[in-house]
Amino acid sequence: MNSQSSKTWSNWAGNQTSNPLSIKKPQNEEDVVEIVKEAKKRGLKVKVVGSGHSFTGIAVTDEVLVSIDAIADIRDVDFGNLTVRVGAGIKLCDLNPILQRSGLAMPNLGDIVYQSISGAISTSTHGTGLEFKTIADAVCGMRIVDGQGQVVECDKQKNPEIFHAARVGLGALGIITEVTIQCVEAFNLHAVEEILPIGEVTNNFDRWSKTTDHIEFFWMPNTDKALLKRNTRTLEAPPRPRNKRHSLKKRWNRFKNEEIKQNVLFGAMNHLGKIIPPLVPKLNSMVAGESGRAEYITTSYEVFASPRRVRFYEMEYAVPINYGIEAFRRVVELIGDLDHYISFPVEYRVLGKDEIPMSTATGRDSAFIAVHVFRNTPFEKYFQGVEEIMADYEGRPHWGKLNFQDHETLSNNYPQWEAFQNIRRLMDPFGIFTNPYLDKVLGPLT
Repeated sequence: MNSQSSKTWSNWAGNQTSNPLSIKKPQNEEDVVEIVKEAKKRGLKVKVVGSGHSFTGIAVTDEVLVSIDAIADIRDVDFGNLTVRVGAGIKLCDLNPILQRSGLAMPNLGDIVYQSISGAISTSTHGTGLEFKTIADAVCGMRIVDGQGQVVECDKQKNPEIFHAARVGLGALGIITEVTIQCVEAFNLHAVEEILPIGEVTNNFDRWSKTTDHIEFFWMPNTDKALLKRNTRTLEAPPRPRNKRHSLKKRWNRFKNEEIKQNVLFGAMNHLGKIIPPLVPKLNSMVAGESGRAEYITTSYEVFASPRRVRFYEMEYAVPINYGIEAFRRVVELIGDLDHYISFPVEYRVLGKDEIPMSTATGRDSAFIAVHVFRNTPFEKYFQGVEEIMADYEGRPHWGKLNFQDHETLSNNYPQWEAFQNIRRLMDPFGIFTNPYLDKVLGPLT
């Protein structure tokens, strides 16, 4: 087991930092057990960090910080049952190509894949599509080190109550060391991406979402345009390039769109907008463009996710599907009333319900509205305004994204709140895995 003394830790966005007494880097489950037992003996708190892609303080601690990056192996692939057993520290961006080579795929993915599998499920990270669910819903087995240093195996048959809660555990139940994922046969996505008038998109989105596998849109503030993405699952292979030169041109066009326009150019525009705010509406119009359409077929994970190199802060809320567009329109009005410009798009997705207690989609089909700002720019007034709107619809915040709520307001929006708290007390009776963020959103252990 690797270890180092106090060192400053920071998340990807740079808005969360800590100075832990020690940073532990276990190589296996036995090391994790040792870390927890030692921390309990010394009366110290323990928090696990994955890739640091949460914007909240969910992984922050000034005591013992644990990185499980080294516990990232592929342990078993069951081709008969389409399951894969992996170390909990494996990043989705590393797992996806391995699954593809094995003829398998994750059932659904979000638009960022830098997270560890354990971090993604613990914060209720999700993709889009009314017939599909959160990443956590695909988990069919886990191994967790609890607050007493005991290894707990759980699935639908073994310790089912723990399994039920732990798939979205916020890091409050223990340290996940292994995850078994129910995969599907590898598939491609037929992607259609269009820039359309925002009114056309909002007026038709509910209808389109019922006939499209995966659908979302991005509206650029201060414009009347939105980028609509519609992805249809298919076993059809990507068109074969006519020749090597054509293949290189196609790859260059994709790189130009994803890397240059979405990252390099967008980043430069945000820096310029930060220096000269009145330019933001014009810059947003340039990003949105007048029109455009792209259509292609490729492997599912390459379509689901896009590279994100421009750093930002984010808030995301889930509301009942029937109120999604109404809530989005109110966010548009809010942005129009702000005394400053917003340079990042507003993202809108939909997702099918699940029954995981702390999932943001538990018990209801949901619409997700995400708002962003460029890193190191003010966000409080904007995000607080959005949160006030979402409160009118029993909104649930993404556990890894910024919010201003506490356990008193959140508990009313989760029907299985007490069931989760019972498992939390069972798994962590001494509060080894608590920190200020969890004390705020879940309440202190009692």
